[in-house]
Amino acid sequence: MRVIITGGTGLIGSALAHALVADGHTVIVLTRNARRRVDLPPAVQLVEWDAASAAGWAHHADGADAIVNLAGEGIADSRWSDERKKRIYASRVNAGKAVVEAITAATVKPRVLVQASGVDIYGPHGDEIVTEADPPGRSFLAQVCFDWEASTAAASSQGVRRPIIRSGLVLSNEGGAWPRIVLPFKLFAGGPLGNGKQVWPWIHIKDEIRAIRFLIDHPSADGPFNLCTPQPLANREFARVLGQVMGRPAVIPVPSLALRAVFGEMADVLLEGRRVLPQRLQELGFSFDYPTAEAAFRALLQ
Repeated sequence: MRVIITGGTGLIGSALAHALVADGHTVIVLTRNARRRVDLPPAVQLVEWDAASAAGWAHHADGADAIVNLAGEGIADSRWSDERKKRIYASRVNAGKAVVEAITAATVKPRVLVQASGVDIYGPHGDEIVTEADPPGRSFLAQVCFDWEASTAAASSQGVRRPIIRSGLVLSNEGGAWPRIVLPFKLFAGGPLGNGKQVWPWIHIKDEIRAIRFLIDHPSADGPFNLCTPQPLANREFARVLGQVMGRPAVIPVPSLALRAVFGEMADVLLEGRRVLPQRLQELGFSFDYPTAEAAFRALLQ
């Protein structure tokens, strides 16, 4: 296959590129700086783009087997000022429009476009079970995810299959939230965040990549799919299992007020929960290598 990845230098994109190249596929990564290879295999072709148009790269989309659109500014890189929220939103919507522009110009359309999103689209739900059938919420991130998904909707009308990946918390030693979650436990200072009742949908990075490839290959995979373990955990249980696996206490809570003082509005990502289940993914026959927190944590901490 020939696969184009936008956001291919990020946590998920880089892992996906490694997996595809290892299996002999051709991978093109769109990046703002083609001279900055980061941690990508030498076989990956880096192509520069402005993340807002198809200029300079549209010809690569012609006849490509798949495009995986992961592009977007990091959610948790810094506090959310009004300006930063605008960048988070625009970086996703503009990249999606650029992908549609390239697909529209292609004589031979890509077979499939995998569109990134997140479980934040549902907004906070407490302990209530959430599936792909639930409507979007009204929070800032819910609106970002909704419009991110909509930014590539026009590809469907051109005959391009479009599975949408609504990812949970992706656990990886290479970056993202996991190293920050583990650090307090290493220092014997781990514990629940806030009241610990918020449910975290999560997924091991290897299952995330396996699920994306499963959706690329599955001819009937279209529309939204929750990419998260079938066993989400309340944060206090997440902390308890992590402490148990690491042989560390998990009894020092971080008050909500302290989190809001440090992270501002972004603290909502940590303090608001939703019991999201991967209903459609499992209905298609996908099975998880790391369905339980204990198995995932032990694999990551080896």
